This record gives sequence, structure tokens and C-alpha cells, in this order.
Amino acid sequence: MTRFILADLRRLWAGSLVIVLLIAFATALGVAVTLQERALRLGSARAADRFDLVVGAPGSETQLLLSSVFLQPSPLPLMPGNVLGKLAADPRVAWAAPVGFGDSFSGYPIVGTSTALTTNLSALKEGRVFSKAGEAVIGAGVTLPLGYEVKPTHGLAALGGETHTELAYRITGRMAATGTSWDRAILVPIQSVWNLHGMGGHADEHDHAAEAHHAEDPGHEDHAGGHGHGHVDPDAPLDENWTAEAPGLPAILVKPKTIADAYKLRQDYRGNGTLAVFPGEVLTNLYATLGDAKRVLSAVAVGAQILVAAAVLMVTVMHIGQRRRQIGALRAFGAPQSAVLAIVWLELFILIALGILFGFAIGYGAAMMLSAMFSGESGIVLPVGFIRDDLKSVAAIVLFSAMLALAPALLAYRQSPAAALRA
Repeated sequence: MTRFILADLRRLWAGSLVIVLLIAFATALGVAVTLQERALRLGSARAADRFDLVVGAPGSETQLLLSSVFLQPSPLPLMPGNVLGKLAADPRVAWAAPVGFGDSFSGYPIVGTSTALTTNLSALKEGRVFSKAGEAVIGAGVTLPLGYEVKPTHGLAALGGETHTELAYRITGRMAATGTSWDRAILVPIQSVWNLHGMGGHADEHDHAAEAHHAEDPGHEDHAGGHGHGHVDPDAPLDENWTAEAPGLPAILVKPKTIADAYKLRQDYRGNGTLAVFPGEVLTNLYATLGDAKRVLSAVAVGAQILVAAAVLMVTVMHIGQRRRQIGALRAFGAPQSAVLAIVWLELFILIALGILFGFAIGYGAAMMLSAMFSGESGIVLPVGFIRDDLKSVAAIVLFSAMLALAPALLAYRQSPAAALRA
């Protein structure tokens, strides 16, 4: 029986190949959607787990998370600068690190922060943490050597950003990989960012307006009364004793000492000009949106699979009709009805099973490729892989395929040898 089935499939290889490919591509669509959505959830959750609490100005919680944790360029309102000093001195806080955006270099975002972040986000793979205004630490994914001089560009160079000539940061250290967007970041002292944009010293309302303009229009030059540029001494030592006169900030990353402290801090800083969020809670809302998108894409995938199943069934039934003489000859030579049923069922089931197997392989490969592209652009590692629950899906698909292959086999089973030979 096995030889007969293999010979039959070789003889009808063109039609068999079409059926296998149709099933493979329909299956691959559903597999890729499932794997990619799961990888995005896991990757983003792991990236956000490194940050317990984010404090910013009142506004969109989602935008605050995307900008401060995932380093997506977008304008953020500024909170009063004295918030940083209050958090740093709070006994409930293990460390608090400011973050300031706006500049870039070769596609890498330049983030102004403090040594608290560079020493707690990740261990250093090589070099040392910055200790002067003109020094920088890079993420593991930044392909620049230690000692390289980075000249910041105002906004994005692709959008016509202006290169700052007042300061060039020298890279002194490289962090170990974190699997987050910070792997593609260049970390510099926040004081240098303030001074470079004319916000050093006392921060009046005019300074805040200038930096707000800088955040909203990163690809263009500041036009806020000469506050767009300032002089920076690259050898100036860092002073991280934050005072009430500190300039405004878009966000502060906070590490509370205990879980109870985290909830108290979030309550204390939700109001009076600030907004405190747990990254995990904000991601939950994003996941709900992703879930809606996944349901739509899954419905499309299921629809495609149903159409393919109907097409395969129709083609197979027509194929059985064209093979009536062959089936009649098998019966005339003494083949029992059960053998004819098994031959027809096995031929179709083998084709469907091969299509499903190739579909899972194609879907997995597509998800891996998309994740690699996303990781290369964002720095976030997206883990693509199957889980135990996927075995249930495979079992359900195989069972459905077996039932689908049974329909044309029953048609062949019910044909009489005499009627088949007269056809």
C-alpha cells in the first residue's frame, strides 16, 4: 500500500505540490501572528521589568512609558526640576535617575541621565562610568569603540538636525546587554544636556519653554531667545547633588526600596504637576489593544485557512471523480473497500500534514525574521518560540485535517467497481 501511495503522489506531483503550498501558507499566517504577538508581549514586558516606577509631567501614560522606557522619540511636557531633588532625598527611594532626550548620533538616541542609572541598569562590560561633562557610556548594541568622540545632533540627522559644535562626548564605557532599547542608547550626563541647550543654572520659565520647543520640534533649531545653545566644559566634574533650581525634566526613573514604597510613591506623585506610573500597568493597557489587533489578524488567518480547506476539499473531490476508473480497477482486482478507503485517506492526509509541517516552519521563520528586524531597530529582544499550549493547537489542526481527508475517502469507498469501470 505504501508503494502504491508514493507512486501515486509522484505521478500527481504538480497537483500535490499546489495543495501542500496552499495549506502551508495558510497555516504560516496564523503561526506567524501568534508567535509574533507573543514575542512582542514577552519582549516588552522583560524590557519594562527593569524599571519599577516612572515619574513625569501630567499627560499620556502610554507616551511617558514609550519615551522614557522604550526611548521612542516624541515630545513630552516637562515637570518641575525640584522633583528630582525630592525623589533623590526620599528615604523610600533606592535611586532616582533623570532622563532627557532630544539629541542623537548615527541613529542612536543620546539620553541625558546620571551615574545612578548607568551603575544600576546594567553592569559595565568594559571601561568605566562617565565622571566628567564630556564623557559618555554606550549600550551593548552601539557599534562604536571606547574613546570615540560623539558629536550630538539636535534631533534626528535624517530630518535635517543640526550638529552641536560646542561639545563632543568621549566614550568611556560600554554596558552589558540588557535586552532593552537602552542597548542602543548613548548615555551622557544630564548636566551636559542642560548646558548644551542653554538650560544650565537657574531654570526660569523661559528655559522651560525653550526645552519644550526643543522636544516638540527635534529636527529644527531652537528659536527661544538664544537659549538653544550653551557652552559646556568637557572636563567639568559632575555634581549630582540635585537642587530645587534644576531645570525641568521630561521623566525620572525611580527604584523604590520596597513594593509598599513603590505604591506610596506612585500615590504621592500622581498630582500637583507630576504623573507616576508603573510600566507594567501601562503595558497591560497596550496589551489589550494588541489583543484586539491579534483577534482581527487571527480571524483573517482562520478565514484564509477555511477558504484553503474548502478549496482543497473541492479539488480532492474532483480528483476522486477523475480517478473513478483507477478505483474501480483496484476493486476489480480484489482490493477491499477498506484498502481503497485507506489509500485515498492517507494520500490526502499526507499532503495536508506536509502542508501543516511546512506552514509551521515558514511561520516560525517569518516570526524570527520580523523579530530580528524589530530588535535591530529598537534594541528590544523579542523571544520567538513555541509553548506547550501550541501542542493543543497542533493536535486540533491534525484532527481537523484527518476529518477533512475522510470526506473524499468515503466517496471513493462507496463507489461500486462496475459503475466505476463504466465511467
